[in-house]
Amino acid sequence: MELVSFLNKLFKLDGFILIDANSKKYIIGNPKKEKPITLKLLDKKLHYKLLAYPDLYFGEAYTDGTIKIENGSLTDFLEIAMQNIGRNEINLFGQILKKIRGSYRYLTNFNFAKKSKNNVAHHYDISEKLYDIFLDPKRQYSCGYFKDENDTLENAQNNKIDHLIKKLNLKANQKVLDIGSGWGSLAIEIAKNSKCEVTGITLSENQYEYSIKKAKENNLENQVQFKLADYRDLNEKFDRIVSVGMFEHVGRKFYNTFFRQVNRLLTERGLALIHTIGSVNGPRDPQPWITKYIFPGGYTPSMSEVSSSIEKSGLIISDIEVLRMHYSHTLRNWKERCLNIVQKI
Repeated sequence: MELVSFLNKLFKLDGFILIDANSKKYIIGNPKKEKPITLKLLDKKLHYKLLAYPDLYFGEAYTDGTIKIENGSLTDFLEIAMQNIGRNEINLFGQILKKIRGSYRYLTNFNFAKKSKNNVAHHYDISEKLYDIFLDPKRQYSCGYFKDENDTLENAQNNKIDHLIKKLNLKANQKVLDIGSGWGSLAIEIAKNSKCEVTGITLSENQYEYSIKKAKENNLENQVQFKLADYRDLNEKFDRIVSVGMFEHVGRKFYNTFFRQVNRLLTERGLALIHTIGSVNGPRDPQPWITKYIFPGGYTPSMSEVSSSIEKSGLIISDIEVLRMHYSHTLRNWKERCLNIVQKI
């Protein structure tokens, strides 16, 4: 079977057992464990689909149940896969398909205000019980700041907020804008820790309503306001602008627009802090499964894509901090919380 030949060329470190949809068993690579991870294919179409475009079809097959993993978990299998694949493309055909899909998406994906709101609704305007499963009590849906990898998620997220506030170098009576304010916790904590007037904007109706409720609970309605608004629609000046975990939703075509708007909204001596998930690779096409099911319109930029747009906007890059392992620890905590809930069901 061609899929077996392809996988054996790909997996040189460790390995697993493959059972195809005809119940034939194959050894892939060189499994280290006495009871290796077993991948069972329950649909004959996967014999070809995984060969052609594993970036999309593996995730779809796992979620619809036509791939089963035994003697281990999805995490265990992906760890073996990443040892062998790393950041490389899986195969030439998949690379070509990804390039075609990526180019089509770039040409057709225009994150104007209405489209951006629809994309946000797809991800955020769903049952909030989902987010309560894995987020910390402040609902920080972005990278924590781990002073130690064994920090709790709560500590790491509080560390992150403290770190952001210090970097903003806030002064009394300054006006602060939080672009993509989420469930409002960063804006509220800035208000608590300073005598600043804070405005948070979001496109998510669920997040907007939740944020207003939290501001009232903290008796901060006179100091913090939240708006259901797009960053492009604002027309006032701010001394500080902060944006955490929103830039991934801007879209490549709108990087110049975003940073020009940040520049317009800042006072002459203003300061902006933009935090985004980034890629250590150069510009490339987005991961197809995540684009289709998780973040429509989303994209994690490379440093070169961001810095070029900042320079064109008239802003000055004065500090860059790369939190390389912090998101890994954050994701581990989120995953463990999800699994703990599943095991209790």
